[in-house]
Amino acid sequence: MEFGTVEREIHIDASPEVVFEVVSNPEHLRQWWPDEAEFPPVPGGTGRIGFGDCSQGGTWVQFAVVDAVPPRLFSFRWTHEEGESAAPGNSNLVVFELSPAGTGTLLRMTESGFRERGWDEAKVAARYAEHVTGWDFYLPRLPVYAAKVGAGGAA
Repeated sequence: MEFGTVEREIHIDASPEVVFEVVSNPEHLRQWWPDEAEFPPVPGGTGRIGFGDCSQGGTWVQFAVVDAVPPRLFSFRWTHEEGESAAPGNSNLVVFELSPAGTGTLLRMTESGFRERGWDEAKVAARYAEHVTGWDFYLPRLPVYAAKVGAGGAA
């Protein structure tokens, strides 16, 4: 298997403007993906996202915004070591590309960088599998939440 890039496409019943907010704003991100999110959603913004109760042993993950082009594109690097600047070779790149589709939005998500980390084949395969499982769990939550936001049902 290649283990190079995780790719997903989903249709969301909300405008690209709403979807962009839902994938880029920490307040919205917490509603469908991490339990915690602390970062400025602007290019070069750095921070972290947390999974689980981070005061009780949850996991913080480093996060750095690469591009923010409303309402078309939001990308970030993550999983790099604390204290390191995110770059190819030490982090994964996630890109959300948004396109109008009828009355909603087509979201194309890609995550790459597994092979560039210098890991052995077993670690590449394990990390890739973890991220596939994670995205397959979290991404289906995004359209439901974004549709609520678009309808004025969530803030």
